[in-house]
Amino acid sequence: MEDQTITIRRLGPEDARVLDRVAKGVFDLAVDPDHTAAFLASEAHEMVVALADGLVVGMASGVVYLHPDKPPQFWINEVGVGDDWLRRGIGTRLMTAILAVGHERGCGYAWLGTEAGNAAARGLYRKAQGRETEGLVIFEWGEDPETAHGA
Repeated sequence: MEDQTITIRRLGPEDARVLDRVAKGVFDLAVDPDHTAAFLASEAHEMVVALADGLVVGMASGVVYLHPDKPPQFWINEVGVGDDWLRRGIGTRLMTAILAVGHERGCGYAWLGTEAGNAAARGLYRKAQGRETEGLVIFEWGEDPETAHGA
């Protein structure tokens, strides 16, 4: 893959078509136009993408999480970089951008979770100056969309 200029862009409700061209590996599953439109229309949801000549080569998504007894928090839901675009600093740029969005939205605290064995992600989050915690246990309900359809 030749060196190309990478642009980081925050998406809004009018930007659903940006996700029409996505590199392999950016998302876990195929992008669904209805889900995209609903996500981008929600005031709580945020997404930044990395673009190379109109191709989405990376993305980070987050949610402004509100609760009656806490100030707003920013939950970073997912960070993905295309298979052919890894190890170019795109993930770091996406983390910087999505954290800035959370800060801009009034969130003084951001958090995310990842698998213990995901060394690449853990390295990225450390590089973004995240503090790794211990002791988190996750419970799940319902069918996991990543495994439900043979993904």
